[in-house]
Amino acid sequence: MKSVRALRGVSDNLVVVLIALFGVLLLVNQYYLSSVVAVLGSPSKFTTGSAVSFLSFKSKGGDLTDVDLSAIKSTGHSVAAVFPVDKIKTQQDAVDIMIPSGTPAYGAQLGVSFDDPVPSLARLAQIFTEVQMTPEQNQRWLNLVLKPVGISCEYCCGVGPIGATSDGRSKCGCQHNPALLGLSKWLVVNTDMNDAEVLRETLRWKALFFPKNMVELAMQVAGGDTSKLENLPGMVGGC
Repeated sequence: MKSVRALRGVSDNLVVVLIALFGVLLLVNQYYLSSVVAVLGSPSKFTTGSAVSFLSFKSKGGDLTDVDLSAIKSTGHSVAAVFPVDKIKTQQDAVDIMIPSGTPAYGAQLGVSFDDPVPSLARLAQIFTEVQMTPEQNQRWLNLVLKPVGISCEYCCGVGPIGATSDGRSKCGCQHNPALLGLSKWLVVNTDMNDAEVLRETLRWKALFFPKNMVELAMQVAGGDTSKLENLPGMVGGC
């Protein structure tokens, strides 16, 4: 009987030890998981050079009345602020939202069309030096283009999200940069668009000129898979 009780005691102690070891393993595993999350970060908090989450700039879609451009720190933030990125689930969704087609309302007046991007690029680049602004219009335009909102040729010439100097000159001699600056300038002078609407229209042309980069950025902002982007040119028009 004593031997049986002794065996039972050993068995009970072994069970207690195994349970304790299992608990320790769970704690260690949890620690390593927490470390990995801390290093990689949460996908829902993806940022680009800023502590501000893209989710902070979630667009209402068509209504851009309350968009605060002063808080934007990157082109990615701009995309999140002025496009309905919550509707992007696939590459085709991003293409449909970001890349325009047809002719804009001002197309006939300017001689440009989304369906004819290369001649339109050249025409918009000409507009940059043609548009005349009042001092007030010029200051409003500078207040917009000197923010890091993405009105620039950052994907072909690497100037970053700001394409103008403090006195309004193009920071790059390629066609893309003055084209985007020229369009934004023309819209400020000739339409009743607010600054967020001017930004959105300019980024639509930027997406037309740099489809792969802008679609990839929109997918990143939306939290989609960018590993299989297909059939998109890297750049339209030459530098």
